[in-house]
Amino acid sequence: MEWKKEIKIFIYLAVAFILFYNLPIGNQRFDGAIFEALELMKWYAQEHVILCLLPAFYIAGAIGVFVSQNSVMKYLGPKANKKMAYGVGSVSGSILAVCSCTVLPIFTGIYMMGAGLGPAIAFLYSGPAINVLAIILSGKVLGIEIAVARTVGAVSFAIVIGLIMAFIFRKEEIKKIEAAAELPEPETPRPLWQTIIFFGLMIIILVFSNWAKPDTVEGFWFAVYSSKWIITSVAALIFGIVLALWYKANIIKLVAIAAIVAVSVFIFDNPSIPFGVAILGLTYITITGNDELKKWFESTWTFAKQIMPLLFIGVLFAGFMLGRPGHEGIIPSVWISDLVGGNSLFANFISSIIAAFMYFATLTEVPILQGLMGSGMGKGPALALLLAGPALSLPSMLVIKSVIGTKKTVIYVSLVVFFSTIVGFIFGLI
Repeated sequence: MEWKKEIKIFIYLAVAFILFYNLPIGNQRFDGAIFEALELMKWYAQEHVILCLLPAFYIAGAIGVFVSQNSVMKYLGPKANKKMAYGVGSVSGSILAVCSCTVLPIFTGIYMMGAGLGPAIAFLYSGPAINVLAIILSGKVLGIEIAVARTVGAVSFAIVIGLIMAFIFRKEEIKKIEAAAELPEPETPRPLWQTIIFFGLMIIILVFSNWAKPDTVEGFWFAVYSSKWIITSVAALIFGIVLALWYKANIIKLVAIAAIVAVSVFIFDNPSIPFGVAILGLTYITITGNDELKKWFESTWTFAKQIMPLLFIGVLFAGFMLGRPGHEGIIPSVWISDLVGGNSLFANFISSIIAAFMYFATLTEVPILQGLMGSGMGKGPALALLLAGPALSLPSMLVIKSVIGTKKTVIYVSLVVFFSTIVGFIFGLI
């Protein structure tokens, strides 16, 4: 008998027993935190899984099947032109406009295909941090100087943190370069412009189906919001044609699925249901399609199995600890307000830490911050929260750890918190 292994099992069982034996069920705050964890999980499932995560998984799966490893290495690999690689990675969020969890499948896809750690990290940070609509809303609600500082800080962070990560783990990057040199020239079953259109349509569907409502009922951004489902539907229709013509998907099946989705639009008021029907239809098309389409589903399913359980665990824990916007978890919100008051270095650090672990859906950081500033939060900690919060969350950390390992994740999170703290402190002094 391996006594060390058995002792470990005994300790785990003993800790679990003590924990459950002493659960403070009936305590108002504890019961409320349990409720908040479940409420946040329910909200996350309703608002993010169908519209955000599922299309993101299919994009990630497509990267693994339809984009050659050589292409990824050429433009984003360790040996790629740094200006291009970091330039693309650092401004990607202005196109994607996704939250810290939705960007994860796409990050995983490009990293697994051989992207350099630096450009991949730049993409990971910038994806949720540089949201055009969120920056505009920040300017309107919180002031133009915070919006400008957020924009400059986010782009700079993406590049600087990416470069630092690449330097720290340069030995591993060298191994990637050596491995890439041995890759054979890939066969290209279709021209590049077709692949670009294919991915462009999926990104349009992802972005516009999740387009958030602006704070005004007029102007360009509201017009885009009002037309979001028309744009999404047109993009989906063209995407179906592309699947049939270039990827040899079964036309009869595609027409049948399109008809079912169209009928569901008239039956259900909730747009997530027709969207979910369309995703199920795409799943059926890929599972029953040719070898290339089957590989696409297999790649997508691999990412889903790896990422979704970790996201769900993280969302539940974040809800239990910090609650939802406007609702408290196990940690009283007054503690947070007291800790982030003023513009001290400590207040900026606490703001960065709390932001790093809390889950922010797209645009929700602005009203949360508005409430905190009304409770005495300084402008420095406010900027620190904007720089650390959208880009990180406990759910995203769990997934990042599974992709790049514990050491890289700890360093990445530490760099985000460090730079958010320092920049927020300097901004608070200006």
